Amino acid sequence: MELDGRVAIVTGAASGIGLALARELVRRGARVVVGDLHRDATEAAAASIAGGVGGETPSGDDRVRAVPVFGDTSDPTVIAAQIAAAQAAFGPVDVYFANAGISTGAGLGATEEEWSRSLDVNLMAHVRAARALVPGWIERGSGYFVSTASAAGLLSQIGSATYTTTKHALVGFAEWLSITYGDDGVGVSCVCPMGVDTALLRPKHTVGAEEALMLHTVESAGVVLTPEAVATAVLDAVEQGQFLVLPHPEVLEMYRGKGADYGGWISGMRRLQRALRKSVTSKGKS
Repeated sequence: MELDGRVAIVTGAASGIGLALARELVRRGARVVVGDLHRDATEAAAASIAGGVGGETPSGDDRVRAVPVFGDTSDPTVIAAQIAAAQAAFGPVDVYFANAGISTGAGLGATEEEWSRSLDVNLMAHVRAARALVPGWIERGSGYFVSTASAAGLLSQIGSATYTTTKHALVGFAEWLSITYGDDGVGVSCVCPMGVDTALLRPKHTVGAEEALMLHTVESAGVVLTPEAVATAVLDAVEQGQFLVLPHPEVLEMYRGKGADYGGWISGMRRLQRALRKSVTSKGKS
């Protein structure tokens, strides 16, 4: 899909990958609804994008290119408000970036509330947005849905059952969406990065043992990319109509190795977990 002149919604867009996506979309000529949870951060992000702060608007174009809609983007009423704001400011939505995500809970000790919240944000937010947009795209014969999943959705995430499970489910939903509606003009991309330099990887709060294990696993898995590098890879993939987006190319080889020898891969992940637990414990004692 050519992005110049398109209308996009980006969730989780006040920081990290979402903000980088929104800025790069505007640089490529799109107009964007910036969605995030908190009013001040969402409005500041939209203002910075529209004003060219931290990113460039198209040369000579002083029109508003980004508008904010704050709220819980797993809530159907907020999704509806995003779509309505896009329509009012720019026109019908062409592409939706379901980018917001959370990492909460850990192992079997994760609470029912943590499981419910993880499923809501990491999976059902995508389902609800697709439900709201895809029928209209089918009528128009075009539209594009982008799900930010994770390499954890292909490989698994040491240290977090909630994150692993919801991201696996999300990859499955994105595959189903593409298979079911690809012949109707609906494009789908599923983004599966490893470490990205965002608050999700480097939280400001004090982390528990399992979260520390998860973060250490990601940090040690490979290069930690900037949000801008991921945004560029994602939008290049959208323009090329590519389904699986791997900002870390090595994930493909890991995924192939998993499929070729599932038992060996499980054993290898256990060994890795043991080594990482020792490393985290040693850091905690130092």
